[in-house]
Amino acid sequence: MPMLSDNPMWDEMAMRAVALTNYGGAELGECMAAVKATGDGGPDQWHDAWNSMAQRLDDRGRVSAVEGDPVSATDSLLRASTYYRISYCPLFGSPVDERLRISFEAEEKAFASAADLGAGNLRGFEIPFEGTSLPGYLAAPDRSGEPRPTILQVNGFDSNVHEMYFSNGPAATGRGYNWIGVDGPGQGRNLIRDGLPLRPDWENVLGPILDHVEGLDEVDSRKIVLTGWSLGGFLAPRAAGIHSGRLAALIADPGQWDQRDNVVGNLPLSDEEKRRFPDIDRSKIDQMEEQLRSEDADPMLRWRLIDRGLWATGTDSLFDFFARMSEFELSSVAGGISCPTLLTMAENDLISAAAPRLLEAIPGPGELIRFTDAEGAGGHCEGVGRRVYHDRVFDWLAQALA
Repeated sequence: MPMLSDNPMWDEMAMRAVALTNYGGAELGECMAAVKATGDGGPDQWHDAWNSMAQRLDDRGRVSAVEGDPVSATDSLLRASTYYRISYCPLFGSPVDERLRISFEAEEKAFASAADLGAGNLRGFEIPFEGTSLPGYLAAPDRSGEPRPTILQVNGFDSNVHEMYFSNGPAATGRGYNWIGVDGPGQGRNLIRDGLPLRPDWENVLGPILDHVEGLDEVDSRKIVLTGWSLGGFLAPRAAGIHSGRLAALIADPGQWDQRDNVVGNLPLSDEEKRRFPDIDRSKIDQMEEQLRSEDADPMLRWRLIDRGLWATGTDSLFDFFARMSEFELSSVAGGISCPTLLTMAENDLISAAAPRLLEAIPGPGELIRFTDAEGAGGHCEGVGRRVYHDRVFDWLAQALA
């Protein structure tokens, strides 16, 4: 797809919004307008352009609601929620930028208002969790309350429940499934407001979520399908390794393996040091961190590792970030995945390279679907080819549940 911006960072972030156009989360023309308004500017100009677009839609949606047009109202509010989120992406980091907090709260309110107006038959809920709560949403094909097979979504590294609704929600409800999304530690409100960092033991996150979801009237507890997006393609299988008996199926988009393999292999260390990591001299990573914090650093790489990485994992240095990510281990529990499992692998998605390794490790019935550029779905999580993804994955799921 043609680039929206000559700035690789702005292009990648804008494409996160464009990926949601199929299901009402964005409009291509609005995304192009926000990128144009940013021009050659930096994070401040980016935030202003996208936040202004979001505010205009937010205001328009609330006027439509008052004037009795719920369709226009929900359309505007849902897109506003997306643009608020895109506006604050470059502001990731600790301490939390006040503009990020304000834009996130506006995102929450816009999405919740759309739900209140009937969008997607959505309703919000809170799940008790370790002295606090995790925010979630359920979307249903209708308001009958009939128990149905349910897609239970696990987010990625920097996504939240609102973005995840557009990734799978309408596609699921259009096929007669419920969709449920929940923000876990390190995601959405739990990170931005409560400061809960991302954690590797997702089985201990999924347990309370399943306890709550299984008790919902709309959910057929025998047909809960756990699906993970991006890093969720690691987190969901990690949890399924312990809770497989409570799941009807597992989908990892994409399939992954131990995160240590991703982070340590690219470090500027000797083979022996990589083998022993993190039991090495911490100063070995200092030069890499200094370079990433310098003005000459690649902005996108600095954002991924320093701004986003340290913040989401609750770490203070690049060494500690890599050490923490090395604890995200799947190999020790993959043998417990007994439910039907589908793994995806996209042609240009580097984090999907280990999907065949996971497939070999699981004892239950498993299948791997490959997505390519030729079919328009070769990027990370089939971002601009989600209908291609949904057609193939839901066809597999219908057979798995049958």
